Amino acid sequence: MTTLNRVKKPAVWRSDAAGGPARYFPFLKWLLHYQRQDLVGDLLAGLIVTIMLVPQAMAYALLAGLPPEVGLYASIVPLIIYGLLGTSRTLAVGPVAIVSLLVATGVAPLAEQGSALYIQLALTLALLVGLIQFLMGVVKLGFLVNFLSHPVLAGFTSAAAIVIGFSQLKHLLGISMPRSENFIEQVLAAVEHAPETNGITMAIGLASIAILFYFKNGLGRLLRRARLAESLVVPLTKTGPLVVVLLGTLAVLLLGLDKTAGVKIVGDVPAGLPPLSLPSISPGIWLALLPAALTISFVGFMESISVAKSLASKRRQKIESNQELIALGVANLGATFTGGYPVTGGFSRSVVNFAAGANTGLASIITALLILLTVIFLTPLFFFLPQTVLAAIILVAVAGLIDVKTFKHVWKYNKADAVSLLATFGAVLLVGVETGILVGVAAAILLFIWRTSRPHMAVVGRIGQTETYRNVLRHPVQTCPHAIAVRVDQSLYFANTKYLEDSILQMVADRPEVKHVVLIGIAVNFIDASALETLESLIHELRDAGVDFYLADIKGPVMDRLKTIGFVEAVGTDHFFLSTHEAMVALNCTN
Repeated sequence: MTTLNRVKKPAVWRSDAAGGPARYFPFLKWLLHYQRQDLVGDLLAGLIVTIMLVPQAMAYALLAGLPPEVGLYASIVPLIIYGLLGTSRTLAVGPVAIVSLLVATGVAPLAEQGSALYIQLALTLALLVGLIQFLMGVVKLGFLVNFLSHPVLAGFTSAAAIVIGFSQLKHLLGISMPRSENFIEQVLAAVEHAPETNGITMAIGLASIAILFYFKNGLGRLLRRARLAESLVVPLTKTGPLVVVLLGTLAVLLLGLDKTAGVKIVGDVPAGLPPLSLPSISPGIWLALLPAALTISFVGFMESISVAKSLASKRRQKIESNQELIALGVANLGATFTGGYPVTGGFSRSVVNFAAGANTGLASIITALLILLTVIFLTPLFFFLPQTVLAAIILVAVAGLIDVKTFKHVWKYNKADAVSLLATFGAVLLVGVETGILVGVAAAILLFIWRTSRPHMAVVGRIGQTETYRNVLRHPVQTCPHAIAVRVDQSLYFANTKYLEDSILQMVADRPEVKHVVLIGIAVNFIDASALETLESLIHELRDAGVDFYLADIKGPVMDRLKTIGFVEAVGTDHFFLSTHEAMVALNCTN
């Protein structure tokens, strides 16, 4: 007989062990085991995302009502922090269109755009977002984002994209329009001021849009026909923003269009390191910014976690939602003290980061360092950059957010979910961005309560000589004249117990021969206090009518609670059965 001796390995520090340091510092997982072959992908991805992010960051900052350099500042320290603390190795964090719109919506009523107070309020908003996300991650409240259902989020992003698009018309057309957060007012103002359109400005903007759409939709096909490697096709098609920035800047510089044609330019973009900045600590300002901070925290995290999980699944990697909240929270805190504004993970940049070969968080850190070099040395090159080009970049970016496909799919599958989508979409356009998403969440919750308040209930019968019981309306089954078995396909809580009680009493009233009722709880995961009280009342009413009440297929956790409260003992243990078939055998309902 051979004895296998187990050799005990010496204890080593495992960075990836459960509860180990890497649980809180995910960069240890890739840093301690970094592979040389990963460096090429990280370098290339960092470079490509930088090319894409520089013009986007400036454009999104203008959308938020901030100077363009603020977008660049928000793309340095937050990226380094996320690269170290995030669990996604390909998520590209930074300014995004939806969050920029929410910043403008939250700050504009409190300060004049471009003022020092406006910038400080944007910093304060980043602080609040950072604190909210960090605390949610620490106490593991990531599940709260589930209240933003996919239809609500789709309706919100589609409407927000339209609002963003109309907000950029003044830059695209070179006209002056009063700033407004109301979509209807934006449309009316655009129509009113349309005759003032600057033809040269519009031409540059439309040409930029055409080039961007070509890079987005046409260039890829051309490059693939030229048999270019797919690993290069995606990054090259995403360089459109840099191309239009270069062409627009050269056109204005060489032709003097800012002077001769009145084309508005970005102007002086300060060079140098991001400044150390301090937010406001006024309780009144915090309270005024809290609704916007909560909205950004939830919407930003939803956008970030959805793309992070999607990309991670392609490489069989795992995303930890609560750690993502912590990483994004600390990243926003980093933006607060380095002159930035709220950031989150961006969809298009993350896809580019993934396609360009990003393997670890080092790609994000490389992007941050390259943007830092841009801020220090290259900002003078943006002086003659036309604002209409940045508007074109925003318009093309948000065009893909208008999600008609999801609406068609949801409408075909579930009209109630489609109603919540439409309610959110309409509220954002008619009432406002922050109020709109609250309307969507409220609509989704109310529709859920309405739907679950009338649970599906089925009278079941036995299929042949099996122990399987199915809906009498769907299958040829055998039923019992003196007993009725009812399956309720919903957990029981305060909103649906009255419906359950009325339905069972009506079934008994319609069948005078019935002497036994069996409630099948195979789909019941929870019974709240109101439902328990209703069940007790129902049992008494049935007994007064000469009908016994039984329960079958009750799940373990539900049964444990019923035993603890004394319900099982009060009803009688002989009135509980492990299965529907066992109950029907005991009631002499089988041949």
